[in-house]
Amino acid sequence: MEITVSRQELVKELTATQSVVERKTTIPILSNFLIEADGERLNITATDLDQAIRTSAAVKVKKPGSCTIPARKLYDYIKLLPDGDISIKLLENHWVQIRSGRSNTKMVGMARANYPQVPEFPTVAVTSIPAATLKTLIARTIFAISNEESRYTLNGALMVLKAESIAMVATDGHRLSFVEKPGEPLEGISGEKRVLVPRKALQELQALLANSDATSVEFADDDHTLFFRVGHRTLSSRKLSGQFPNYEAVMPRDNSKFAVVRSAELSSAIQRVAQFADERSGAIRLRLESNELRISSQSTESGESEDTIDTPYSSDPIVVGFNSGYILEFLKALGNEGEVRLEFKDSQSAGQMRPEDPDAEYRSRYVLMPMRI
Repeated sequence: MEITVSRQELVKELTATQSVVERKTTIPILSNFLIEADGERLNITATDLDQAIRTSAAVKVKKPGSCTIPARKLYDYIKLLPDGDISIKLLENHWVQIRSGRSNTKMVGMARANYPQVPEFPTVAVTSIPAATLKTLIARTIFAISNEESRYTLNGALMVLKAESIAMVATDGHRLSFVEKPGEPLEGISGEKRVLVPRKALQELQALLANSDATSVEFADDDHTLFFRVGHRTLSSRKLSGQFPNYEAVMPRDNSKFAVVRSAELSSAIQRVAQFADERSGAIRLRLESNELRISSQSTESGESEDTIDTPYSSDPIVVGFNSGYILEFLKALGNEGEVRLEFKDSQSAGQMRPEDPDAEYRSRYVLMPMRI
C-alpha cells in the first residue's frame, strides 16, 4: 500500500473517528485504525467492538492495500505536521512509513487480518431523518439516561419512529425526558418502529452531527446493529437488548396545579438557591401560593437561601421537593429560553415540566419524581 493524502483532510477524518478507539484495551488491535486504500479513496475505520465509525478521504493511490496503525500515536503525530501532502507507505512486517516535507517516521503496525469485521451498512429499509431534528432529540434526552451500568435497558434512549413523527425518550428512574417532533414524514416507516440507542452511540452521533454539513441522517438496523450515516461517515452500534419501561404509564395525567415562569429566571433562581442545598442530594423546595413561586434550600453545613418569582397562581398552596440539578439540566437543554410550565398534583406525586409554547415544533415533557425534604 502506498498513498498521498492532504494533511488537513486526514486530520479532519482522524478527529471524527479517534473518539471510538479504546485507550485502555485488553485487545491491542482495537487501539489501531484500519486504513484501506482503494480507487481514489482512503477508508478509515475505528471500533471498540460495541461501536464503529467508518469514514473516508480523497487520496492519490499509488498502490492499493490496507494496514493498521496505532490510532492515538498516528493522530497526535499527524496533528503536529505542517500543512501539505503526506505519503503513507506499508513496509515489511506491518511497519508503516509516514513522510511529510522533511519529516520521516516509521510506525509499528499490526496485521490487517487480526482486525475485527465491522458490519456493513444495510442496503434495504433505510430511513432518512433530518439532521436538525435528530440533534434536538438527542440534546433534550441524553442527560436523563441512567449512569448505572446494572440498569442495562436505561443506558440508552428509546427512539420511536412513526410514519408522521419521530420521538425520543430517556429515563434513569428518577426523571424521564420525552421529546417528539410531530408532522415529520419518514419514508419507509409503517406503523411504529422502536429502537434502543446506547448513550455512547448518541454521544458519537452528537459529535458527528456537530462537525457535518449534512442535512439528513440515513438510519437503518439489522438484528444486532444500528447504523447512522452522516454524510460520508457511518456510525454502527450494537443494539441494547431488553425492554424499555412503559414510559407512557408514568406520564402524569391529572396535574391540575400549574404555574408558568420564564426559563431563564427560573434557572438563575435555582442556581443561586442550589448553592445552599445539601451537597449529596441537591434538594430544593418549590412552594406555590398566592401568585408566587418560592424556591428555597437549606443545609446544616452551608446555611439557607430563598428566591421568589412572581407568577399567576390562585389554587391551593403546594410544596414539593426536587433535585435542583435535574431541573437545571432540562432548562439548559431548552436553551434557557421562553417560558416553562410547572405542573403538580401534590407533594408526593411526580411533577411535570414542559415548554409553554403551543406553536413549538417539538413537544417536550419532563417528568420528575419528588424528594422528601
